[in-house]
Amino acid sequence: MKLYRTPSGLLLYHQNRYFLNAEQDWDELVNQDDLFNKIDQQYAGWEELEDGASQLHGDLLPPIGNQEIWASGVTYYRSRDARMEESKAAGGGDFYDRVYVADRPELFFKATAARTVGHGGQVRIRQDSTWDVPEPELTLFINSQGNIQGYTIGNDMSSRSIEGENPLYLPQAKSYRGSCSIGPCLYVTNELFPADADIHLTIQRNSEVAFRDATQVNQIKREFADLVSYLYREMDFPNGCYLMTGTGIIPEGDFTLQSGDEINITIEPIGTLTNTVE
Repeated sequence: MKLYRTPSGLLLYHQNRYFLNAEQDWDELVNQDDLFNKIDQQYAGWEELEDGASQLHGDLLPPIGNQEIWASGVTYYRSRDARMEESKAAGGGDFYDRVYVADRPELFFKATAARTVGHGGQVRIRQDSTWDVPEPELTLFINSQGNIQGYTIGNDMSSRSIEGENPLYLPQAKSYRGSCSIGPCLYVTNELFPADADIHLTIQRNSEVAFRDATQVNQIKREFADLVSYLYREMDFPNGCYLMTGTGIIPEGDFTLQSGDEINITIEPIGTLTNTVE
């Protein structure tokens, strides 16, 4: 099932039908164990919409309430190599190799809900950065008890010129206004996410493809449960949180985002997250 946040309320797509609930609180609904079955027991009381699909044509609100968004880094081999290369001149290249093989993962705070945009919204590149890329990431939704209850698509916008200058600049390279997008929905399932799912990234510029690449979820080195365990080890999240699981798609060094670029990230069965660069 897919749960969307729209200006009209929460929209559920389940069993090829659409259901709207204009009163349901997002945080109260999603922060439960056994979320799939809980929604399956409740949706019959929601309003069924004959034209529910029409509500998905415009901009959607990001599927987030009072949750934080965190991220994990260097979880793909390709990400490790790219980070080592961009930080080599600053003397920090081997930091990323050490993280890749270490027991403890790299985890960092990414965004609040107020700094997050949804499907159709505009993401930003920093004015003081010269090398900027999107990072397409499968993103976990974890409830307050530390249990994975759903999945969405994340765009971890990154200023590679700033991070490459010094690894200690990571917060500035990763966390700023408009640096994060998630959506288009929260995909809720009572099954494991398919390991062979493809992650596709396409960037269009002036109606032409400027960059395209793909990877698979099974290329992630770390287990999701391991990432969650470290995140929740000394943290609490009363409303749950989101965790981006890292990227395996790294544009070459001669590519940087420009204003007006359209970023499309597709991960089935979740869907496609589309954003333009402000």
